[in-house]
Amino acid sequence: MSTPVVQGWCPGSHRPMMSGDGLVVRVRPRLARLNAAQALGLCQLAERFGNGTIDLTNRANLQLRGVKEKDHRALLSELAVLDLLDAEPGIEVRRNILVSPLYQSGDRTARLTRELIDRLGELPNLPAKFGFAIDTGPERLLAADSADIRIEAGTEGLILRADGAKTGRRVSEADAIDQLIALAGWFAERFTPDTRRMARMIAKQDLPASWQGSTPGDIGSPLQPEAYDLGPLYGAAFGQLRAQQLSDLIADSGASALRVTPWRLILLEGGAAIPTPDFVTDAADPLLTTDACPGAPFCPQAQVETRNIARALAARVASSLHVSGCAKGCARMGPANVTLIGNDGRFDLVKNGRAGDEPSQCGLTLETLMTMDLT
Repeated sequence: MSTPVVQGWCPGSHRPMMSGDGLVVRVRPRLARLNAAQALGLCQLAERFGNGTIDLTNRANLQLRGVKEKDHRALLSELAVLDLLDAEPGIEVRRNILVSPLYQSGDRTARLTRELIDRLGELPNLPAKFGFAIDTGPERLLAADSADIRIEAGTEGLILRADGAKTGRRVSEADAIDQLIALAGWFAERFTPDTRRMARMIAKQDLPASWQGSTPGDIGSPLQPEAYDLGPLYGAAFGQLRAQQLSDLIADSGASALRVTPWRLILLEGGAAIPTPDFVTDAADPLLTTDACPGAPFCPQAQVETRNIARALAARVASSLHVSGCAKGCARMGPANVTLIGNDGRFDLVKNGRAGDEPSQCGLTLETLMTMDLT
């Protein structure tokens, strides 16, 4: 198996990434929200400049795929018209912010996120994938999602917590972003090529006691496809949205806005819950616990086609399934009950592990997998 190339950075709008079917252009919605006009406009751009799909990422961003290099500048101009583009590329790179998706307009989560966005220019130089989470609702929803510095609800009030630390620092809304910037400065002075994420840093170097001591609050139940007060949640198999189907759903539901989550779920703010065969509406659907990257031929490093195989096997796996085109495992960083890794047109099998772990079996074909016990 050839060693996959780890880029060490994520694509953006200003700095897209080349893939097997063209450029991948990532859009970072502010507060994980697009109003209806922005969402419908993005769907049109996916059809006009891309391959007609929009991907949801595990950082609650949106990606257009299949963009031709010659069309990139024109696409940027259209994103700017929709107010979905940072004028300064350096600010876009820093705007890695996860937001608990059930916030109310103008509440503490919204206020803190807006202040952080306004003050991104005050942050020190940080690694490309360094990110933040604003998780200040009644219960924490982002505890398992990728972030390096977290503002969370604690048992006794608001806390600021370094990822990987069991406890955090008690803060007020007035000083939370000041303290976040200070903690980012502590990290920036110390990180190395091997400790480019906060959890790795504090595993090797003691976090000062001043950043610890206050206990995080309870973790809430995972969200699932159903109606919420803000609007209905729909799932997207493999995090892929077909632009025309999404456009139809927004229009037919009467939604005023689209909110994105890190969990391949979209929320139609103010929309009606309408039946649709194009999205996942059943929390028991195995596709919700199945991860698969775009695979070959869309990714140049993938050594197998992935998503049709994942669909064929999803119902045969009792819990989580991950089908990865190569050993990088981009679609799922954590372990799955069953992980299949592409290897020269066949699959290696890892049970209860990650794509980069040692496989228990190698060289499996789809025909073999369809007859195996994968439970």
